Amino acid sequence: MGSWEKRRTLLLVNLASIVDTADESLLPAVYKEVGAALHATPVGLGSLTLARSAVQALCYPLAAYMASRYNRVFVITLGAFLWGTATFLVAVSRTFLEVAISRGLNGIGLALAAPAIQALVADSTNDRNRGLAFGWLQFTGLLGSIIGRFIALLLAPTTFLGIDGWRIAFVVVAVVSMIVGMLVWSYAVDPHFSSEPVSKEEDVVYKSVLNEVKDFLKETKSIIQIPSFQIFIAQGVPGTFAGAAFSFLPMWFELIGFSHKYTAFLLTLLSIAYAIGGVFAGVMGDFLAQRLPNAGRVILSQISSGSKIPIAGVLLLGLPYDASSGAIYAVVIFFMGLITSWEDAATNNPIFAEIVPVKSRTSIYALDRSFETVLASFAPPIVGLLAEKTYDYKLGDGIRNDDPKINQENAASLAKALYTAVAIPMALCCSIYSFLYCTYPRDRERAKMDSLIASEIQNIEMESSELVTNYSQLRQFDPEYLDEDFESDVTVGERPLVPE
Repeated sequence: MGSWEKRRTLLLVNLASIVDTADESLLPAVYKEVGAALHATPVGLGSLTLARSAVQALCYPLAAYMASRYNRVFVITLGAFLWGTATFLVAVSRTFLEVAISRGLNGIGLALAAPAIQALVADSTNDRNRGLAFGWLQFTGLLGSIIGRFIALLLAPTTFLGIDGWRIAFVVVAVVSMIVGMLVWSYAVDPHFSSEPVSKEEDVVYKSVLNEVKDFLKETKSIIQIPSFQIFIAQGVPGTFAGAAFSFLPMWFELIGFSHKYTAFLLTLLSIAYAIGGVFAGVMGDFLAQRLPNAGRVILSQISSGSKIPIAGVLLLGLPYDASSGAIYAVVIFFMGLITSWEDAATNNPIFAEIVPVKSRTSIYALDRSFETVLASFAPPIVGLLAEKTYDYKLGDGIRNDDPKINQENAASLAKALYTAVAIPMALCCSIYSFLYCTYPRDRERAKMDSLIASEIQNIEMESSELVTNYSQLRQFDPEYLDEDFESDVTVGERPLVPE
């Protein structure tokens, strides 16, 4: 794949990442309006996110199988069309059950695309710039969150021809998703799939579906047995759980008394800070990886995950629940996004590419998302249960009550539930990262050795194949030219390279 094709592909997969995260951010941004339309409580709204996340987690193994054995450009395109269709179905749904089913279908498309996008980025970079590339991927993904939330919050309080604005937002993102899918299919290139046609029918190796599944299960087992991967899963589950809990932030801001526009501003500011922090973390991760190859990336993640506990405490518990304090909220939100967004770009995604062979990269990204998302998908309903059952959240008509005093009390209840769902998981996440200091160096060297052995075996097989081909061509030209002594020399071990 040429340099222009590589740049074009990276541009398009980043564009797909924008639409992917825009789609994910739609529903949490309009929890208030959807809750009022469907008469859903915080637990019910959290269950809608659970439906999408649970299906998404269950489909990641399918995504790994498809993306590691088929053209990843096709996989991303298929994912975009699936999540776009499901998002459109949410827009036209009239009952809670219909929305739940549509969100579940949405998870299938999102699951297919994400690992393929990450693997294409990893394959297009090296150890010296991989962190920066993933930093930009995080940047564009968070840009998608900004766009999705902005569209949703901008249209939520409006109506058009009697249609609720939040429904129009879902239709807009659905259409854009399909357009991006067509662009990816038309112009992106998977380096594992040559655009040149196969010249000889015998050069194509066909495998049965059963053998393909066996190979995939074997590959999955080998990845799961990697100690560093096990540690990443162990820290990623509580880390992702804490991140998923923040899906209630838009609703919490509105309970405090912020307008739709200021809520959109705060969430946009948070996403911008996350994006800047991701790029910074990618650069710093690459820098420290050269100077502290066994510890640099891990140190950054522990700083980032550990700092989330006090900063979230200040945001959720330390500030007054008053809309007049909006400037203070903006400062804290920006600082939190800037410092607590380093893990993926600086550590997780670059290290995943180092501890497995190149052919297994798509699988490891998919498996990581699968394991982490299973438990993290329960975060929104758990936050809702904590708010309602433990911290005395008062239910009313929809999400926001007309009584400002009750809204403040509900904001306090939801804040306590959010902090409980953030502080404990992040403390676990920061602690578990420490084990990587022992396992990461060994796993990185083992992966390098495995790749070297595989490369040597492939070179030997190619040389043997060329020798056989040359011998066959010579025999066709002059059968008496080659004697038995030559044939006996063309062997590897006791197996003749030339069939008798």
